[in-house]
Amino acid sequence: MVSSVTKKKSALWDYLTTVDHKKIAILYLVAGGFFFLVGGIEALFIRFQLFKPNNDFLVGDAYNQVLTMHGTTMIFLAAMPLVFAFLNAVVPLQIGARDVAFPYVNALGFWLFFFGGVFLNLSWFLGGAPDAGWTSYASLTMASQGHGVDFYILGLQIAGIGTLIGGINFLVTIINMRAPGMTYMRMPLFTWSAFVTSALILFAFPPLTVGLALLMFDRLFGTQFFNPALGGNTIIWEHLFWIFGHPEVYILVLPVFGVFSEIFATFSKKRLFGYSSMVFATVLIGFLGFMVWAHHMFTVGLGPVANAIFAVATMAIAVPTGIKIFNWMFTMWGGSIRFTTPMIWAVAFIPSFVMGGVTGIMNAAAPADYQFHDSYFVVAHFHYVIVGGVVFGLFAGAHYWWPLMFGKILNEKLGKITFWLFFIGFHLTFFIQHFLGLMGMPRRYFTYLPGQGLETGNLISSIGAALMGVATIILLINIVQTAVSSKKSGRDPWDGRTLEWSLPSPTPEYNFKQLPFVRGLDALWIEKMEGKKEVTVAEPVGDIHMPNSSFLPFTTSLGLFIAAFGAMYMEGGKETVWLIVAFIGLAITFGSMLLRSIIDDHGYHIHKEDLEDKGVKA
Repeated sequence: MVSSVTKKKSALWDYLTTVDHKKIAILYLVAGGFFFLVGGIEALFIRFQLFKPNNDFLVGDAYNQVLTMHGTTMIFLAAMPLVFAFLNAVVPLQIGARDVAFPYVNALGFWLFFFGGVFLNLSWFLGGAPDAGWTSYASLTMASQGHGVDFYILGLQIAGIGTLIGGINFLVTIINMRAPGMTYMRMPLFTWSAFVTSALILFAFPPLTVGLALLMFDRLFGTQFFNPALGGNTIIWEHLFWIFGHPEVYILVLPVFGVFSEIFATFSKKRLFGYSSMVFATVLIGFLGFMVWAHHMFTVGLGPVANAIFAVATMAIAVPTGIKIFNWMFTMWGGSIRFTTPMIWAVAFIPSFVMGGVTGIMNAAAPADYQFHDSYFVVAHFHYVIVGGVVFGLFAGAHYWWPLMFGKILNEKLGKITFWLFFIGFHLTFFIQHFLGLMGMPRRYFTYLPGQGLETGNLISSIGAALMGVATIILLINIVQTAVSSKKSGRDPWDGRTLEWSLPSPTPEYNFKQLPFVRGLDALWIEKMEGKKEVTVAEPVGDIHMPNSSFLPFTTSLGLFIAAFGAMYMEGGKETVWLIVAFIGLAITFGSMLLRSIIDDHGYHIHKEDLEDKGVKA
């Protein structure tokens, strides 16, 4: 009994202090999965409120809070960390690296995201959640009572720092740590999408950080950046938010494009069609993603010239996306297709995402957008892109890389039941919302009147949401059943094409005993075609240097978490107390940073004799 408790404690400590990218991937997966469930429950609350006219389940400010937290949670606390889970689990292995460039920073990025997400969700228990929408337009935030919006501002600032340093880390990793022979045009598409995504993070998150800082000054320190009565301008917030907000869509979508590229090639048993055009389309989508933000602002009054420019740019981004769609279909054409669970998610993604793209082109026409704006048509479009694209991709990626991360394959039968329930529920929920929007149903309203023709559509939409909820429960059952199963997947269960599948299962902490030598695109497939059982190596067996684990990323993030409370409550006659709390939090953060700078942390070596003893093959 004592030994089992000790083992549990040591495992907990291991994850609290780890800087291993594979364990950090699991931390992101667990935390992002938890927030996905929270955001999904909030979505079910919204649909339960709207399933009939004049329902009073969730009204007024309570509805605004749930609506705000659903969007904020799903975008910032579920989709983003789940993307980072796959980046951490796969990218270093695909490029033949032993870890990311900055393992300590990688751990710090996770803990900042985690504490930011916890801080934001504590608002439910401390006076009320934010209620100004996930976009938190300044005119609404400045009128919001209580501390809900302050939780939003400070929580997203903490989490956003973690995302930003994570993006920088992956940029440096991909640029500097590719194995010998891994040129840019030999990188797998998932690594390319991670590279472009990290560049988008680098340029998109600072505008959001600036906007949140200005909001924070207005809310907590009495400045007037967004007060029109005193010379402020609420439209500036919209620009700052959407300069971040539209590239954010591609920060989420591009990695799942990479996921689908890997899945289509693996389960069609064919090299990805048009690799070079796929790479350039990925880069072009990233570039154009920064040129379309004002299509969210067609009704603001920027004028016909600005509206026309952003309308054309928005339509242009459909071209590289179309290239990708056709290349995926050409990859399947003539292939030896296996309809595994990841593959059926990938196939279903194409029509679902294309529908979102078509309605995106409709919204890109400024005169039409005047009619669609703030109606359920836009809600339907957005969810066809985010759920039909991003969530489908996350489910596909989870099933595809589960053996890599955990050494077991998720049950295929349960996986396909999950797919069909979720797929049918998704289209039931959101397809009908296009027509609800065209019939005049506004978004963000908590009720509607009977006799307007909206009852049937909303009932169908709510039934679909319930089906998606059931599908998610079945996925959880699948995960638990697989976890307790003793059946192992072994190395390369899918007959993969890229280097992550060349490693033993479970993957050693140092990844590669000897760095691989990459001889072309689909590095592992080249070796298989030549009948080799092991990957060609680029170095003799030698000592491997590994970074030490550290508790300091946790304490650095915890300090900011504490300081945020101090900054938020510095009012109401208790300024001194909360000022002390803020200083304690900052002292913990800066003390941890100082300690990190003075610790003589040279890591440790795994000697080559130990590698030989473990019998790990290259």
